[in-house]
Amino acid sequence: MAAVPLPSLNFSEKLSPISFCFNTTNKPIIGFPGGVKLKLLKSKRRSGTFVCRAASSVAIRDLDADDFRHPLDRQNTLILRAIPGLNEIGKALLGTVAEQVMLLENIGTSVLVSKNQLPELHELMMEAASILNIEAPDLYLRQSPVPNAYTLAISGKKPFVVVHTSLVELLSRKELQAVLAHELGHLKCDHGVWLTFANILTLGAYSVPGLGSLIAQRLEEQLFRWLRAAELTCDRAALLVARDPKVVISVLMKLAGGCPSMADQLNVDAFLEQARSYEKASSSPVGWYIRNAQTRQLSHPLPVLRAREIDEWSRSSEYRSLLKRVKWVNSVQNMLEGRLKSMELH
Repeated sequence: MAAVPLPSLNFSEKLSPISFCFNTTNKPIIGFPGGVKLKLLKSKRRSGTFVCRAASSVAIRDLDADDFRHPLDRQNTLILRAIPGLNEIGKALLGTVAEQVMLLENIGTSVLVSKNQLPELHELMMEAASILNIEAPDLYLRQSPVPNAYTLAISGKKPFVVVHTSLVELLSRKELQAVLAHELGHLKCDHGVWLTFANILTLGAYSVPGLGSLIAQRLEEQLFRWLRAAELTCDRAALLVARDPKVVISVLMKLAGGCPSMADQLNVDAFLEQARSYEKASSSPVGWYIRNAQTRQLSHPLPVLRAREIDEWSRSSEYRSLLKRVKWVNSVQNMLEGRLKSMELH
């Protein structure tokens, strides 16, 4: 979920933007991680109710990007950095004008999310950023019928994430937070600038006099390979925040073939079985060839492959050890208990 739309740069379209609800009741409830829910109590002396909300309640202690980075991401990043002249070409393509076009195009046509503007989305972002131990970027909501979210990092400026309105309509709040965590994963792993660079290079390579065809032939495949590996890493970031593989897999399933009117009929277990069937069918020599042909020009892995990857990682000792490092970053429980005791005394 990281393709950056560049409508005003006049580049040929090549990257396809396939990326990556609370039920209300009449009784206010305070929810904590782990499923603990406390009903709000009325004060004996005051008619108002006590509301306690924590924007961020847990974090993974000393989380480093390499703690969850996918091996293919690590490997392909090293290969990409070793390509002679790549940085110089990137600097030529990712110039000041291109950066400003991307920046103004996105923030000029979207709504900036904040405490006072779409506060629920803002809280989801702040919670995810806290868990991943990263500063929250700016978040924009953009009107679009294409479900998508992407991250844009421009040198010298604060990175920002853009989410399309159709994605908000398609996903539950937990799933939407998983998407935000996926985008934060790009920033946590320093993918942000590389994502911007890769999109500009791939979309604009053909317009560089004397170099375009050579760049396209030698770098396009490696760039796509790196992008696909980076997406697997960021799916892991989504799982670390959601702490439920079915939430992340449900996002992938809905992006593959979901719609708001039928979302409640989708089955995660059936989608995982579909993923296993694809893995089995593509294990033969002919299947392997077809699978490579399918994925070679994609910026993202196939949804069924991403689902299988995240399901397997959720069962790994690596993931379980990271969960053991989850800690409270504020004393919500102590604060709540103290407040309730104070109310009882009065």
